[in-house]
Amino acid sequence: MTHHPDDSPDYGQPAGAPDGPAPWSGAPVPAPRYGQYVHGQASADPRGAQRGGHDGAAQRRRRPRRVGGMPVTWTLIGICVVMWGLQWLTSLFTPYSLTSILGYAPSLTDTQPWRMLTSGFVHAMPSPLHLLLNMYTLYLFGRMLEPLLGTWRMAVLFVVSVLGGSVGVLLLGNPWVLVIGASGGVFGLFGAMFVFMRHFKNNITPIAVLIAINLAFGFLVGGIAWQAHVGGLIAGAVVALAMLPGLRRRF
Repeated sequence: MTHHPDDSPDYGQPAGAPDGPAPWSGAPVPAPRYGQYVHGQASADPRGAQRGGHDGAAQRRRRPRRVGGMPVTWTLIGICVVMWGLQWLTSLFTPYSLTSILGYAPSLTDTQPWRMLTSGFVHAMPSPLHLLLNMYTLYLFGRMLEPLLGTWRMAVLFVVSVLGGSVGVLLLGNPWVLVIGASGGVFGLFGAMFVFMRHFKNNITPIAVLIAINLAFGFLVGGIAWQAHVGGLIAGAVVALAMLPGLRRRF
């Protein structure tokens, strides 16, 4: 047992002595258990320093904090899936279209700037392929990035990447063409992953190849807003660079 100087002294036996009969009672004295030490001495158990004392507290302070789960990723996926269901219901039972109401076109920036964000949560219809591809990619990269970043950083990264994708469309796209989908946010995750892998000196070839293939796909296949991909990629990389100092303090 460990005695603190403020503890009331035990007059029945010396402070720091093992529990059991006093050594002068004639009864056998039990051997000290591993991990049992007097205040100021090292523990006989190599794990004892982690259990108590100043050394254990220092190790706990130095140990990096680990963040588990991916609530932001699942929330984003849930929002997109629910919105896609609402797109179907609106088209079936009303004369309106959520795609037209929430999608973004550069010509609407001055009057309805909120579309730059809402466009990232609606997807093409009637096929679910657009939604499924984006959500699967969001899941894959969210499970890698969110435990590293934490919840609020993950949310900021995705939202800023969606806005960055809309800025790319604003600067490079057709002012009258409506753009929808979470691709800008997904490409922002690509950009952030590239920055983090390079910073932590991991092999960047796989992520570089993935980015190159997806960018080329946007340029070669019609009906894809490559401008949103480029804008989201750049925005995600910039946000990741800005987050690096905070990550160094956490780990």
